[in-house]
Amino acid sequence: MAITIQYERPVSYAAQWARRLSLFSCALFVVVVAAHRFGPLTTPHFLVLAAFACGVAALAVLMAAVGLARLWHVGARGGKASLIALLFALLPLGVAAAAVYSYIYKPALYDVTTDTNAPPPWIVEPVAEKGWRARAQTITPQDRQLQLDAYPALSGRRYEGALDRVYQGVRKVSDAYGIRIVAEDGLDNILTDLEDLAVDPAKAEQGAEALGDVPIPEARPLETPLMPHLGSAGDVMVQGEWRSLVFGLRFDVVIRLREEAETTLVDMRAASRTGAHDLGIGADLVEGYLKALDAELLGIAGD
Repeated sequence: MAITIQYERPVSYAAQWARRLSLFSCALFVVVVAAHRFGPLTTPHFLVLAAFACGVAALAVLMAAVGLARLWHVGARGGKASLIALLFALLPLGVAAAAVYSYIYKPALYDVTTDTNAPPPWIVEPVAEKGWRARAQTITPQDRQLQLDAYPALSGRRYEGALDRVYQGVRKVSDAYGIRIVAEDGLDNILTDLEDLAVDPAKAEQGAEALGDVPIPEARPLETPLMPHLGSAGDVMVQGEWRSLVFGLRFDVVIRLREEAETTLVDMRAASRTGAHDLGIGADLVEGYLKALDAELLGIAGD
């Protein structure tokens, strides 16, 4: 009588747990990012929870490696679970790897500007995120030199256009770029030009008959400034807040417009609200904004 021997493969519990942990870490990471980008989660808490999710994902990868080793040596079940674990761990660990790379190879700066000699001043002084470790509030000449060495091409723009025309382009690009304007200064330098551009639709429809009804010009009342003018006389300052598209990291931005010899010089400054290292995001923000402004003011850009 023949005896049939059925071989039962062992099961790798490490692979099963690796799949569970990787699914948990990926789901946690996505929820944390969404809560920070669109919800009330603060940046310090976001970083802690994201680091925890990455730690769980790293543990899942180690257990998946054990499962694959068991599959190779004794043919244990769990190869598919290990591959699934590695797949779902890619998201949190990939983001963590990119952040670590930027932290190591990008300069340790949180404030960058296109004018390192005389940066645009803040209209409203930015406040760093609460609950984060203290950072130096004063930008030293060494920091500016570090920026010059790391981002030598980061410079302002000069446009062969009037101050009011460039200001309109700055506001339009700011809206399109997601920069929320919070303060402005020096608008009295372009107020007259902007008023001349305005056209009353009701009066425009009256045609030639309305030309006889010309109001008597009156003297413009003197405007009392609410605060001292920032920067040099004639400068226009625009300050706003910006959040990165995916992770919602907060940055303060200030743009300075200065009229020089029938041209307008635009300089920009960006500062992170969290930590002493912006991972290079600030320089990318400034460079991307100025390229968008070049496209908006195409045809009047100078050297």
